[in-house]
Parts: sequence; structure tokens; C-alpha cells
Amino acid sequence: MKKIIKTQNAPLPVGPYNQAVYINGTLFVSGQIPVNPISGQIVKESIESEARQVLENIKAILSEAGMDFSNIVKTSIFITDMGNFAIVNKVYAEYFTGEFPARETIQVGALPLGVNVEISAIAVTQ
Repeated sequence: MKKIIKTQNAPLPVGPYNQAVYINGTLFVSGQIPVNPISGQIVKESIESEARQVLENIKAILSEAGMDFSNIVKTSIFITDMGNFAIVNKVYAEYFTGEFPARETIQVGALPLGVNVEISAIAVTQ
């Protein structure tokens, strides 16, 4: 049976989706954008601050599911400017220890609310 994962420590969905869905030992985390869950405001001071907020949102969802970054096996990173790849990559690397997950990074034309980075993840129980 699937279980819907929901936490107030990450931005609540603004459409017909959930923060994450857990089924058969696998957690599917919806794409997270840099919205501060406390203020509801978009974090846009820098691409670094955006990436950090996105990863903090993922961290909160993982925690609600009883997981952490070591459970992630796959991520998808969407950025609006591949020129920001090195900065996003640097922040991303701070959240993982040991083995990194599989991933792709894709430049897109636009992201919701005019943000510059969105990340989704798949995590599994170990």
C-alpha cells in the first residue's frame, strides 16, 4: 500500500500532487523548488541559496519518511542556466556522504514561480 508523506517542514503542494509517496520500500520525492516553508517566500538571493533551500526541503521530506540523504538512489536536477551547474553541484555535494546517487542535470527553459533550480529524488530503505 502506498503512503503519502507530508510535512510542514517543507513547502506544501500547490497543485494535485504530494510532497512524496512511499510504496514498497521506495520513496518518490516530488520536485522541490526553493520555497522557505516557514515564510512561504521564494529564496532567490543567489543560486547557492536556492540550491540549499531545495535540498533542505528534500531533507525535511526524507526525515518525515524516516530516511536521510544516504537513502537516495536517484536525483533529477533541473536548472535554467547550465552556467550555474558548478555552484549547484558544489552545494549538492555537501548533502551527501559516501556513495553518491545516480542523477542527471538538465537545463530547462523555465521552472515554476521563476526559480532557477528544482530537484526531485527517489530514495529506498536500506
